[in-house]
Amino acid sequence: MDLFDRIMELSRCGYFCSQILAILMLDTLGEENPGLVKAMEGLNGGVGFSGGCCGCMTGGACIISYVTGKGSDTDMDSPEHKGAMAEFTNWFKEEMTVNYGGTDCEDITKGNPARRVELCPGIIADTYQKCMEILSDRGLL
Repeated sequence: MDLFDRIMELSRCGYFCSQILAILMLDTLGEENPGLVKAMEGLNGGVGFSGGCCGCMTGGACIISYVTGKGSDTDMDSPEHKGAMAEFTNWFKEEMTVNYGGTDCEDITKGNPARRVELCPGIIADTYQKCMEILSDRGLL
């Protein structure tokens, strides 16, 4: 199954942007983490479906941090963490601003929920591919 088909399958199961990114990353790592998937639901639709910051931006930051971030009291961020985050957020801001006028769900969908069906699967795919590229280029995958 290709990436777009997997995104559509997860969407049909009731998952949205941030959750789909988390599931795709967990699939890639061969892991399961239902708690993470549940927690990511709060980022969907621009943080609690408020129309705020796109769940792909926040979700992408979370999946990069899942690999690079501090996970325990004795842990430290990967030396690649800040650079990976900066590369991702700069890319996302540029892409969304050029293509949709901003990084908020409201900017992207123009307040029309039907645009989610049209636009979001492609944005999810592009975001996931960029996150994996960033992590891979740094030797973290």
